[in-house]
Amino acid sequence: MMTMGKHEMHKPNPDFDLGLQILQAVKGIRFGSVEIIIHDGKVVQIERKEKLRFENRATLNTKS
Repeated sequence: MMTMGKHEMHKPNPDFDLGLQILQAVKGIRFGSVEIIIHDGKVVQIERKEKLRFENRATLNTKS
């Protein structure tokens, strides 16, 4: 009987990997956006933009 190596058992599902990539991009963002770029019906790029928001604007004022 012939045995298969670890990586020969099954090929990864590209759609599943894509889903994980999107979840990873969204994970942890409090303020921002995730943009998915599609060309010819296929995802070619995922962009993650994160915003930093400060609650107390007075602390950012450097005037005395």
